[in-house]
Amino acid sequence: MSEAIHPTALVDPHARLGARVRIGAYTLVGPEVTLEDEVELGHHVVLEGRVALGPRVRIGHGCVVGGIPQDLKFKDGTPSGVRIGSGTVLREYVTVHRATTPEGWTEIGRDTLVMGLAHVAHDCRLGDAVIVINYAGITGHCQIGDRATIGGLTGMVPFTRVGVGAYIGGMAKVNADVPPYMMVEGQPATVRAVNVVGLRRAGMPAAERRALQEAYRLLYRSGLAPKRAVERIEAELPRCAPVIELVDFIAGATRHGICGGPRETAAPDEVNS
Repeated sequence: MSEAIHPTALVDPHARLGARVRIGAYTLVGPEVTLEDEVELGHHVVLEGRVALGPRVRIGHGCVVGGIPQDLKFKDGTPSGVRIGSGTVLREYVTVHRATTPEGWTEIGRDTLVMGLAHVAHDCRLGDAVIVINYAGITGHCQIGDRATIGGLTGMVPFTRVGVGAYIGGMAKVNADVPPYMMVEGQPATVRAVNVVGLRRAGMPAAERRALQEAYRLLYRSGLAPKRAVERIEAELPRCAPVIELVDFIAGATRHGICGGPRETAAPDEVNS
């Protein structure tokens, strides 16, 4: 046994371990687990079912990854799992449940940070460089785009989506899709502004940020119905990549629709446009 594997750890001989893997005390690694190079598991971690961890993934103390989904329809023995991309970090006591469908995966992308005591439920898809802050609850079948931030103690209803670069404030109740690049907060979650600070940090050019701010004004400050607002966005704004992303996201909204904006009095001739 490697010196990097604590003598109290229970590692199934069928598990596949890459080079320079480190495993802490009292950690359990099941037979269907794959750990690529330089994965680090803390103490008292449980990896069960099909779990695939990419290079340099770090799993904090007390995490449970690959647990049975909290879904009454799930059938024991369903071959499904959890896949986590390279460089991602799960901090202490995070739980990530396996998918509910045969050969399905709950997926977390690369370079993502899931902070302590957060939960990622079955069949979720988290993109790259996502940040999930402490105690957030991401329920089943949710999709979170690259570089989005989910605030602490946030709750999401199943099957909702969060767009690329969006920011959700703490303790939000997310019961509709969060459009890309927007900031939301509240109960229910309400769009407040464009995530300008996050976009600047991500290196988005000023012209594209201004186009998104104008798109926000049309969607949430003009009194236009969403369909009419999108028509004006397509007709009046530059067809830069972020604006196209926003329009496409709205067109593909789930049954929950998209998060609303601050309550304002709409223009009478535009309410039902």
